[in-house]
Amino acid sequence: MSDSPISEKISAEITANDVVLFMKGNPVFPQCGFSAAVVEILGRLSIPFKSVDVLEDMEIREGIKQFSNWPTIPQLYVKGEFVGGCDIIKEMFENGELSELLSGKGIDAKNETAA
Repeated sequence: MSDSPISEKISAEITANDVVLFMKGNPVFPQCGFSAAVVEILGRLSIPFKSVDVLEDMEIREGIKQFSNWPTIPQLYVKGEFVGGCDIIKEMFENGELSELLSGKGIDAKNETAA
């Protein structure tokens, strides 16, 4: 899959953006509870992120599963690295590991007011 146009498109997204969330819907109107939960967590940490709505492109929806070898959506990438889906992100947030991961990659995960 690594040489396919979809894989290249996915790779370009995660390379061009520090934090990318492949989700159902968008941050304003998530189309599933799992996507909404991850959007909420990123919001609570004041983390800017790029979202990719997999419902708009079935090739991306299936391609991201193959790209990460992870069967579910949402999927969070930080600095090009696959972090996990909703359950993993939620657990990492609750135990402080998500903030540590973000900070370790040079992304400020403090609760700040948006400018």
